[in-house]
Amino acid sequence: MRGTLRGVMMTVLLASLALSSGSGCGGVYYTVSVNAAQSRLEQARQMGAEQQAPYEYYFAREHLRQAQLEASEASYSDAAGYAETAELYAQKAIDVVQTGNRERKSGDQK
Repeated sequence: MRGTLRGVMMTVLLASLALSSGSGCGGVYYTVSVNAAQSRLEQARQMGAEQQAPYEYYFAREHLRQAQLEASEASYSDAAGYAETAELYAQKAIDVVQTGNRERKSGDQK
């Protein structure tokens, strides 16, 4: 009987640890996502995306702001989704800028 009680207690302890550690994952994932999006957006800004790819740049920026708002309300899953979209569009802005730079360089060589 004592061994059974010990087994039950161990199971309850492990289950509670798993549940409590699982609840913190959303915040960690959001943090990683938002940091990646911020870095990509800053890179796009430095490359001139505000002028050369305004749709993609501002779409990314507003999604990043919405991610931060959702996180402030502890909606980490929603926040991570907005952060992922922000990173995607920041990368699209970078791609537009790079494509435009390549086209200008090839036009100069003709």
